[in-house]
Amino acid sequence: MDELQVANRFTVNIALIGIFSALWVALNLTVAPIGFALTGLPVIHSVIIFFVLLLVAWATGKFGAASLVAIIGSAIVLFAGGPLPVLGFVPAAIIFDIVLLAIRHTVNLKLFNVGIAVLASVVCAYVAAVVNGFFILGLSPLFTLTIWAGWVILGGVIGIILALPIIGVLERAQVKKVQAS
Repeated sequence: MDELQVANRFTVNIALIGIFSALWVALNLTVAPIGFALTGLPVIHSVIIFFVLLLVAWATGKFGAASLVAIIGSAIVLFAGGPLPVLGFVPAAIIFDIVLLAIRHTVNLKLFNVGIAVLASVVCAYVAAVVNGFFILGLSPLFTLTIWAGWVILGGVIGIILALPIIGVLERAQVKKVQAS
């Protein structure tokens, strides 16, 4: 790859991080509060988070992109007066990025890669539930480690289930080849 191609790819990745950060903000300020108001559960918030994290990991294929989206998006959500529990997903996103190193951030529909993505989501949803439950919401330890974590994990799994078909369609349409040119 020549210097111009590297600079172009870097610019594309920065743009993608910006786009997914904006999606993170928009969904966390609109859909997440409605979902929580209707159900009292963190499921929809978790769906949003892991849907966005998996898509940005697929789109960029780079370590750090998911973490940056979580950091940038969460900061903007908080500055806009959004829900404080969005902060619990920042350490989860960082761990998500680390776990995806096992597949070199190559998110696709191959069984091993899907397995790693699901594992990353489940582990990171649990981390987010613990951070939010203990430190932000002040929930009891037993409730946090069992019930609350279960709801957050369910949302993470649903987020993956929603994102994978989209990734499959984008792969078949060869979207990455279009953006690379």
